[in-house]
Amino acid sequence: MDSEAVKDLIVDVEQAEVAIALMQNHRLIEYSRESTGGRSCGVGDVHLGKVKKLLPSLNAAFVDIGDSKEGFVHYLDLGLHFRAFDNFVRKLNANTDAKNLFSDIDLGPVLPKEGKIEEVLTVGQPILVQIEKEPISTKGSRLTCEISLAGRNVVLMPFSNKVSVSQKIQTKEERKRLETIIKAILPRNYGAIIRTAAEGKSASILDNELTALILKWENSWKSLSRDKSVHLLFSEYSKTTTILRDLLNDSFSNIFVNDKNVYEEVCKYVAMISPEQEKIVKLYNGKDAIFDHFEVTRQIKSSFGKVVPLKQGAYLVIEHTEALHVVDVNSGTRGRNKAQEQNTYDVNCYAAEEIARQMRLRDMGGIVIVDFIDMDDPEHRTMLYNYMVELMKEDRAKHNVLPLTKFGLMQITRQRVRPATEISTVEQCPCCGGTGKITASILIDEKIEREIVYFVEENGLRKFTIKVNPLLGAYLTRGTLLKPSIIRKWEKTYGIKLKLEESSSYALLQYEVADSQGVRLE
Repeated sequence: MDSEAVKDLIVDVEQAEVAIALMQNHRLIEYSRESTGGRSCGVGDVHLGKVKKLLPSLNAAFVDIGDSKEGFVHYLDLGLHFRAFDNFVRKLNANTDAKNLFSDIDLGPVLPKEGKIEEVLTVGQPILVQIEKEPISTKGSRLTCEISLAGRNVVLMPFSNKVSVSQKIQTKEERKRLETIIKAILPRNYGAIIRTAAEGKSASILDNELTALILKWENSWKSLSRDKSVHLLFSEYSKTTTILRDLLNDSFSNIFVNDKNVYEEVCKYVAMISPEQEKIVKLYNGKDAIFDHFEVTRQIKSSFGKVVPLKQGAYLVIEHTEALHVVDVNSGTRGRNKAQEQNTYDVNCYAAEEIARQMRLRDMGGIVIVDFIDMDDPEHRTMLYNYMVELMKEDRAKHNVLPLTKFGLMQITRQRVRPATEISTVEQCPCCGGTGKITASILIDEKIEREIVYFVEENGLRKFTIKVNPLLGAYLTRGTLLKPSIIRKWEKTYGIKLKLEESSSYALLQYEVADSQGVRLE
């Protein structure tokens, strides 16, 4: 995949949900939906929970966060300075000066790695938690008590005293410059992680972002001081701004939004994290639906099915199970115009490109098993493995790719933080309505006739248009001098005028009765 490819972000805001499509060179590579009704438990959300049950054998606890499934927190996820968070929750009330309380709390010694959960938590204890993984299948949310607020350039860490710099920023001078700026900005009892995107950023941009993150954390204190029951303190940014936070770079050419409020939110966020790119945010006012205009809908329909077509007749079959995802690569009808081994290698490379895209597109997590077409040449097997590793570098989720086994299977693990996206690409049959059964075809003319009689007697109509499949049209107009067609018989019997319109877009026994202007009659 080309790291310099042009990227467009298409945001479709509907009444019930917001759908976001990331296009790379006009090809859909990421797709996600978020309900506008609000999430009960999204990744990054911070809750005040309550300890429901201790599990000494697992050194963990179940925590009530207001969801139908209790969250799970392991002792090692309590964080180094859990006691500072615990003291803050216990002491904070409506009469407390929250800022002074926060800055005065002693971080104290870190929690020992070999500690026991029952030494730190008790049943019924209020506890600040952040969601690391959304509920998947029968499992509740995976939680952490090491609260963090992620920005584009920095990650804010309340109750921390460390400033870390991304290892990907390699020059010592730049690392030192960023560390000095952040340390000068941070108030007491705040730490930070400086992200790779901060490289080269000015002090004012970093200051604005850190100030916004600190304000977001401190704004939650009012709710925490008033109410110690289980409730949501604050959410991560919206899905749109979260994607921008993680992905926005110089290769972005456009961000199209079809809603004015979301457009203004995105403009404000881009202005904060990357002011020079504010001009790429555009409000879409076209007549067609935004996803139709940018051909997103068509790509969704072609990409989310069980069978995914590849180049020159090859295809993938993708199956989802409780434990893993299975992908089968088939050569299909692809021409044998090369040596068999080279042909197989080419198909497997096409498949690897699509599989890397599909994992991002469907947000497939956990274990993915790929059954490539068998190759005899060890060099081809090694080349395919290296190619897949290269393709996966564009994937933001943590992943691991293993070499092909002797059976031609490749194992890929990919970080799972939310359920995989599944979209039904099949449509209900217009003839049977999804039942698998249709009216006897020999009776179709009687059914149409009953509808015509109804509109003649009830509405007094005398001119009709009947829209049908060409095969049904031929049946209705077939006649001889001695035996008139069904259409002519209806015209004579009921004193009406009928016009027949044939279209191959109609299923075999599908029809529509309309008035003389072609308007469907209900």
